[in-house]
Amino acid sequence: MALVNAIIVGFIAKGLVLLIALFTQLSFFGRFSFHEVSPSENSLGYWIVLIPSLGGLIVGIMARFGSPAIRGHGIPEALEKIAKGESKIHPLITILKPLSAAVSIGTGGPFGAEGPIISTGGALGSFCGQTLHITAQERKVLLAAGATAGMTAIFGTPFAAILLAIELLLFEFSSRSFIPVMIACVTGACMHFLLFEVTPTFPMPEIGQASTGAIVAYSIIGLIIGFASVIVTKAIYIVEDLFERLPIHWMWWPALGGIAVGAIGIFAPDTLGVGYQNITHSLSGQLSISLLVSLCFWKFISWAIALGSGTSGGTLAPLLTIGSSLGCLLGMLGQYYFPEVNIMLPLAALVGMAALFAGAARALLTSIVFAMETTMQESTLLPLIAGCVASYLVSFIFMKTTIMTEKIHRRGIRLPDSYYPDLLETQSIRDIMVLENKTPLVSGALTIGNVKALFQENRAAYAHNVFIVVDDITQEKIGVISKEALFRPTSDDANPVQSLIRHKLPSLYSDNSLQLAVEFILKTGQDTLSIEDRASRKFLGVVSSRDILHVFEQRLKEENNKEKHIYMSAKARSVLRNGVNLLRKKS
Repeated sequence: MALVNAIIVGFIAKGLVLLIALFTQLSFFGRFSFHEVSPSENSLGYWIVLIPSLGGLIVGIMARFGSPAIRGHGIPEALEKIAKGESKIHPLITILKPLSAAVSIGTGGPFGAEGPIISTGGALGSFCGQTLHITAQERKVLLAAGATAGMTAIFGTPFAAILLAIELLLFEFSSRSFIPVMIACVTGACMHFLLFEVTPTFPMPEIGQASTGAIVAYSIIGLIIGFASVIVTKAIYIVEDLFERLPIHWMWWPALGGIAVGAIGIFAPDTLGVGYQNITHSLSGQLSISLLVSLCFWKFISWAIALGSGTSGGTLAPLLTIGSSLGCLLGMLGQYYFPEVNIMLPLAALVGMAALFAGAARALLTSIVFAMETTMQESTLLPLIAGCVASYLVSFIFMKTTIMTEKIHRRGIRLPDSYYPDLLETQSIRDIMVLENKTPLVSGALTIGNVKALFQENRAAYAHNVFIVVDDITQEKIGVISKEALFRPTSDDANPVQSLIRHKLPSLYSDNSLQLAVEFILKTGQDTLSIEDRASRKFLGVVSSRDILHVFEQRLKEENNKEKHIYMSAKARSVLRNGVNLLRKKS
C-alpha cells in the first residue's frame, strides 16, 4: 500500500505543479497555459495588489465551507493527528489541500509546492489506512510514508525524506516503520525522475573541499542563522496571534494577508510565487546585495504575513530561500573582512539554506542530507554539519518548540523531541526482582491470624510487605498476598490465609524482559509476579509494579544529578526535565 500510494502521490505532485503554473499564467498573464513562469515577470503594475488578495479570498471560502484543515502548511495538523487522532485525517484533504495550495501559490503566495504535497500525501496514506481498518500504529506508518513520498516526488530526496519521517513524524526508531517509508521514498524518487527531472533540483557550481578555517567560518554563519531561525519562528506565530485578534471571521484573513503580499510584490516582485529559481540563483553566488536583501527580508515579511493569515501554503521553500540569501550575505561579509579564509559564496548560501531549516524545524539530519541531495555535492558534508549543528544548538537553547510544533504545543499536545532506549526492553527481571530470601513463603493452611502474628514477630522478613502462599502438599506457589490485604478489616482471622487469594500467581522467568512483566501485570490484574529460573524451574523471587516503577525513578534521579554538574540555561534544564518526565509518562 505504501508503494501504491507513493505512485499516486507522484502524479498528484506533478498535477499540483501544473496547476500552480496554470493559475500563475491565468492570474498574472491572462493566458491558459501550463508552462511554468515566474509572477515577477508580470507587467500589471499596482493592480498586482488585488491578485494575492483574490487568491486568499478563494482559499478562505474553501476552508470555511470545505475543511479548515487546509489552512496553514499542514505538518502541525498531521502531527496533531498522529499524537491524538489515531492518525486519522479527513479524506477531503486529499483533494482540497493541493487545490487550495495551487490557488494560493498561483496567485502569488510566497510558498512552495512541497508543504501542500507532504500534507496531501499524508492525508492519502491516512485515508487508505482507515479504509483497510488497520491499527493506529500501521495507519501512522502509512501517513508518514505518504508524506515523505510527496516530499521525494517534488525534490528527489529519498534519504532526506526518510530522515524527515524519523525526526518529525514517526516518533520511533524501528524497522517496522522504516521499511514501508523507505519503499515509499524510493518510489517517490522514481516518480520524480520520471515526471520531473534527473538533474539536481538546485544546481550549483562544483564545490571543492573546504579548509579548516573555512569550516570555522561556516560554523559561525550557522550560529548566526540559528538566531535568525528563532526570530523567524517567533515572528510567524506573533503574526498569527495578531490575526487572531481581528474582529472578523478567519475566512477573511487570507484575503487581508494577500493585500500585504501583493503590496510587497510591487517593489519586490521576486518574493511572489514559489521562487525555486531564487534558491538556485542564491546558490550560484552571483546575486547582487540588493536582491539578496530583498529575498532575505521582504520574502520573510511576505511569507510571515501570508502564513500567519491562515492561507494554504508551506514552510520549506520560504525557509530555503531566506536561509540561502542570508547565508550568501554573511559569506560576502566574511570575504570582505577575512579574505584569507577563502569562503565560497555558493557554499555559504548552501549552509545558510540548510541551517535555517535545521534551526526552525529542529530536523538536524534531514537538513544536512537534504542540502546534499538537492545539489548532489558530496564535498559540502563537513561545512553543512558544522553550520547545521551550530544553528540547532542555538534553536535548542532559545526555543522550547519549533515552527512545526508551536501550534499544537499551544493546544496542550506534547511531542517527544528525542529517542531513548526502552528501559522495559533493555532490562531483564533478574535485575530488579526481590529475591526468595527476602520474600517469605507461608503455608496456605495457616490462618490469617497466624500470618498476622508472623508479621508482628518478624517484620524484617516481610520488609517488602508481600509473601508467597504455597500449597501444603505440592509446595506449589498458589498466590501472593500483600500486607494491606492481610490486615484488611473485613478479613476473618479464623479463615485460612489462602482464602485471600483471588487469582493464581502468574510466573515468569528471570531472563524475561520487564516489558513482558508489564504485559503480564496488565493482562492478569496481578500486581506481583512469581519469578523462576528457566532451566531448573526453581522459585527465585517476585517482582511487582512498584519495583518496575523504581527503575524509572532511578533514571529520573540520574538525569537530575547530571544537571547539577552540567551548566545549562534555565530553558535548557526545563527541556531536559520535560523530556525525562515525558519518558516516564510514556513508559
